[in-house]
Amino acid sequence: MAPVSTETVSPPGDPIASQDACPAPRDLRLILASASPRRRELIGRLGIVPHAVMAADIDETAHAREIPREYARRMAREKALAVNAGDAHVLAGDTVVACGRRILPKAEDETTARACLALLSGRRHRVLSAIALKSPEGLLRERLSETIVHFKSLTAEEIDSYIAGGEWDGKAGGYAIQGSAEGLITSISGSHSGVVGLPLYETRALLRAAGFALA
Repeated sequence: MAPVSTETVSPPGDPIASQDACPAPRDLRLILASASPRRRELIGRLGIVPHAVMAADIDETAHAREIPREYARRMAREKALAVNAGDAHVLAGDTVVACGRRILPKAEDETTARACLALLSGRRHRVLSAIALKSPEGLLRERLSETIVHFKSLTAEEIDSYIAGGEWDGKAGGYAIQGSAEGLITSISGSHSGVVGLPLYETRALLRAAGFALA
């Protein structure tokens, strides 16, 4: 399966709409709706320093029969909508690790992390990274990157070693590609930054479309 990048633009009150949008002014402020230090570091690579960081508090429970792609999009969208930023834009993101139609959890304990690694061992999986940008007027721009990651066949010792390092804590699918897990991955097709938590190509495109002055 080839990596995928898609975009949606929705005016206030309209979940599906034309991708035409009015030009935005250049003196714009941005709120990052995420407490993730990884997303803050990544957006800094685009030369953007958020005016503020405000983590969104939403229910992240997946709906019955909700497919991973739609779940990631919904989470990013709901996070952006949950933050009241006044005259600032709000950027939110969500990253989902999926095996087929199965959404892997964020590992909160060693048992969950170990189960995720055992499932990912020796096989390909998808990492879906959705972003949503809400304008002060309520216009919502969305993009999604889809990356294919292939783990080597992991030995029990390799899993034990990774678990002992603690990098799995709070990570979707029980691993962090920016750490030692990268040495266990045979191939990646798509957005490396998307797997980390913020697809930079898609993020740059959204910000430029909204009028942010980026190189």
